[in-house]
Amino acid sequence: MELIMARPVVRLTDKKIKSITSTGKEQTLSDGGGLQLRVLPSGTKSWQFKFKNPVSGKFNRMPLGLYPALSLANARIRALECQEQLVQGINPKAQEQNKKQAEKQKAENTLIVAAQHWFEIKKTKVTSAHAQRVWRTLEIYIFPKMGDLPLEAINRRNTYDLIRPIEIDGKLSTVKRICESLGQIMDHYVNIVVLDVNRLAKIGNMFAKKKEQHMATIKPEELPDFLIALNSSKTIQNQTKLLILWQLHTIARSKEAARTRWADINIEEAVWVIPAKEMKRRRIHRVPLTPSTLAILEQMKPLSGHHEYVFPNKRNIQSHASTYTVNNAIKKSLGYKDKLMAHGMRSIASTALHEHGYDSLLIEACLAHNDENKTRAAYMRSDFLEQRRPIMNWWSELIESFS
Repeated sequence: MELIMARPVVRLTDKKIKSITSTGKEQTLSDGGGLQLRVLPSGTKSWQFKFKNPVSGKFNRMPLGLYPALSLANARIRALECQEQLVQGINPKAQEQNKKQAEKQKAENTLIVAAQHWFEIKKTKVTSAHAQRVWRTLEIYIFPKMGDLPLEAINRRNTYDLIRPIEIDGKLSTVKRICESLGQIMDHYVNIVVLDVNRLAKIGNMFAKKKEQHMATIKPEELPDFLIALNSSKTIQNQTKLLILWQLHTIARSKEAARTRWADINIEEAVWVIPAKEMKRRRIHRVPLTPSTLAILEQMKPLSGHHEYVFPNKRNIQSHASTYTVNNAIKKSLGYKDKLMAHGMRSIASTALHEHGYDSLLIEACLAHNDENKTRAAYMRSDFLEQRRPIMNWWSELIESFS
């Protein structure tokens, strides 16, 4: 029986490839080792690698690139690389697809896209005003120059170069906010296994820190003079006076006081329930109402009882008073600039309550502060509403005694 020997492959040459013309049908020419030249009816020539799938055992074809952009010599090198992968049991086509997918994902994971994903979570943990401030800061200072960069391209050097001019301008609060946001964005992408490491961790340490300033306040014994100035003022409108007194009696923050809604007031149970979204710590806060605070509400009812907010905005009755109203009145109209800020009224209350001997845990609850004892806070579910009522009553009576 005569043996039929396989005809040896005649390897291609550039001259041979250039001489191939279109026949109107697709042509496939082999160069050996799985490397093939594919010639389309249009005359377009491209390289492909034919191989047996190491898992299924079926033949697959893998495109390598167009000729002459991918030369004959380089096509042979690429085919050798594929052969080496097959020896290792790796499917070169699947490997190439995975590589392209990873590169595509890397290109799509730009800073602005990453920031948007992170912000969806961030804004659920902070107040809407704080969230807007955080995002606006990134829009102004970061996104214009770094927003389109892939996360992999962002490092400490280019980030430092971008933030440094902001530091030189003395905007240290902005610098701190930016560093915190960028660090959190990177942490988020490490947690979801897109990045291996947060290259911006603790980047805030590279910049100057803003010196902490104590909130301007007065001592409890100075409160009578303040109340005399408030009650006798001819320039402060009555609604603003009542707002100042509401904030002072309830020990609320300026934002919380200015945004007080009638829907959150329960007159029968004498409690003001501040929604979590309005609170700094994103937790519902219940404020016991005293005879004095109920009296303030009675005075405001004819003016705003038919509107949403207890202290409406003078220019837009459908909105609330500005969160800066109290602070501006104290500084400008009452002449307490550099002596007392709106937030400082909380400090007056804290000092007075501590000096009177009330339990610090209950005082902190009145101020809507988080318990510094993390273990205790984790198990604490009570807000001590009823225990706080006599404290708030005592504080209101003290204020009234000075008026």
